Amino acid sequence: MRNPQRHSRAMLALAALLLGGSPAVAHHGWAWTEDGFFELEGVITAIYLGNPHATLDVDVEGQVWRVELAPPRQTERAGFTEGSAKVGDEVQAIGNRSRDEGEPRMKAVRIIVNGATYDVYPARAPSN
Repeated sequence: MRNPQRHSRAMLALAALLLGGSPAVAHHGWAWTEDGFFELEGVITAIYLGNPHATLDVDVEGQVWRVELAPPRQTERAGFTEGSAKVGDEVQAIGNRSRDEGEPRMKAVRIIVNGATYDVYPARAPSN
């Protein structure tokens, strides 16, 4: 005999996956980025060190770019922690920009702030 409660839970889980999982998949990985390195320099306007990825908002000549870093623990392992930067600091970010040229967003593999270099994706970072 069929268990209606079990069936309902399975349908709810499927709905959550389909509705809530799609946007997360779109922002994870590297498929949304261009090939080749992109460099950006500007002034930090916001810092977020939470899930799913740490981010910096960076003012580049009046346009604010979203610079995605690694997930929080990986960003911390790279040495970038709460005290590493503050709003108003200059930053250089190296990584891959969004394939959508109208979207001011990139995924950084390396950032340089206050003379310190943080390779948040060391396997992808360019050699010096």
